Amino acid sequence: MNFKYTFISKVGLKRYENEDAIGVFKIEGGLLAIVCDGLGGKNAGEVASNLTLETIRTFFKDSVKADYLERIKYAVENANKLLHNRSANNVDLKGMSTTVEVMFLKNNTAFWGHIGDSRIYYLRNGKLKLLTKDHSVVQKLVDDGYLSISEAENHPNRNVITRAVGGTESIDIDLSKMKIYEGDDNTYFICTDGVTSEVRDYELENILNKDNVNEISQMLVDLIEARGARDNFSFVIIKNEL
Repeated sequence: MNFKYTFISKVGLKRYENEDAIGVFKIEGGLLAIVCDGLGGKNAGEVASNLTLETIRTFFKDSVKADYLERIKYAVENANKLLHNRSANNVDLKGMSTTVEVMFLKNNTAFWGHIGDSRIYYLRNGKLKLLTKDHSVVQKLVDDGYLSISEAENHPNRNVITRAVGGTESIDIDLSKMKIYEGDDNTYFICTDGVTSEVRDYELENILNKDNVNEISQMLVDLIEARGARDNFSFVIIKNEL
């Protein structure tokens, strides 16, 4: 199965540096996409996201594990160890961490791993579905019935996450996979919360239904910036070629 894709990362209109890191890599006949949103003072967030992206890419590529979910788990765990050790031994990087989304597409299967409040969406035959669940204080309040979805969107603690790479010595990773069916019109959208804080899901569904990935990308950039782009924003768009 062949894919067309694009990705972009931009500094928000109220930010001075970009702490997001993203990349798409061709590995073993498949496509590996990684999206990270760094956290930490000074330049620690930027260091965390870039170091995590490169570590995951390297460990995933060099692993001999046949199970791709195991590869994702192995790569993220090693990134977590590296960040945690760097943070503990460098005062300027103390407390650094990052969200992580990893997706690998190969042989009619999508494999993914998730930590934090960045997200992976899946558009199949025109209908949008959120594949991940935010690891955040607000999501827990929604799950426990204390907040509605609409209340959560504007909650003052909506950016407080409960799980991140580098934050603790060990990490719990959400892992899953699904079949890609020949003939379906599939789009995968991976993004940081700088996107979802400005764009509602129904708007995202309408935009992702466009055919051209570059047109989709520009429409999203224009919409996010028109709404103030309060945070850095990054995303990957991948469509299968029918």
